[in-house]
Amino acid sequence: MPRVHVNGIDLFYDIQGTGEPLLLISGFLCDHAYWSLLMPSLKQYQVIRFDNRGFGRTSAPDSPYTIQQMANDAAALLQNIGINKIHLAGHSMGGLIAQELALAHPEKVKSLILLSSLAKGDALFNSIVSTWGELPRTLDWKTYQQVILPWIFTDEFYSIPGMIDMIIKMAVNYQFPPTPHGIYHQSRAILSCDTTQRLIDIQCPTLVMVGKEDILTPVKFSHQLAQGIPQAELVVLNSGGHGFLIESPEDVAAAMLKFLSAKQS
Repeated sequence: MPRVHVNGIDLFYDIQGTGEPLLLISGFLCDHAYWSLLMPSLKQYQVIRFDNRGFGRTSAPDSPYTIQQMANDAAALLQNIGINKIHLAGHSMGGLIAQELALAHPEKVKSLILLSSLAKGDALFNSIVSTWGELPRTLDWKTYQQVILPWIFTDEFYSIPGMIDMIIKMAVNYQFPPTPHGIYHQSRAILSCDTTQRLIDIQCPTLVMVGKEDILTPVKFSHQLAQGIPQAELVVLNSGGHGFLIESPEDVAAAMLKFLSAKQS
C-alpha cells in the first residue's frame, strides 16, 4: 500500500480515478475508508484519500498534534505525488483540516467542500470531544462505540434492524485499530483549532453541507461557516445526522457533484 514519509510520519494514501484531482479528508476517529460509500459516485474524479496522523495506517506519534500540522501533512502529500491544484472536501475534523489547507495554500485549492464541520466548537461540542479523547484509556473499543454512535447516527438509522450492531462489529474487528494516544492527540487538535476570524480569507468557491439532524456539529456551525466564507453556499440535507456519509451517501454525493460540476476547469 502506498505511503510517503512527510513531516516525520509515514502517511498512508489511496488514489483512484483519472479525472480532476479531488482530495477527501476524513474526520476524528475515521480513516480514509469512511468515504467508501461515496466512491462509486465520484469515479469521474481522481480521488485522493489518506489517513490523518494518529489513525489508520498512518503513524500515530505520541506527541501533541495540531490541525495546522495535519493540513501540512496533506500539503506535503500533494507535493510528493506531484499534484498542484485540487478540489478539496473535508468531513468534521477533516473540514477543519481543509480550512487550514485552503488558508495556508490558497493556490492549491480550486474549490472547497465542508461537510458536517465547524470553525470553532462551543462548550457542549468541546466537552464531548474532550471526553471522547480520554475514554479509550478506560473503555474497551466495543463499549466506546456504544457511547459515541448515538451522537453520530439518527434514530431512523438506529431503527434499521442489525445496522448499529454491524457497524460496532466492523469497528471492533477492523484490521487497523487506533491507539488511545492517537485518539487523544486528535481530540486535542480539534479543541485548539479556531478559524472564526480567518474565514473571510478563504477565497475559493465553497460548499458548506450539513444534515438537518446533526447533533454533534449542528446546523448553526455550518451557518457560521457559510456566513463567514465570502463565496460560500449552504446546503442542509433533510436526511441524516453527523454520519451522513454513511446514512445518506447518495444525497451527499449528489450535492457534491452538483457543486463540483460548476467548478470544472
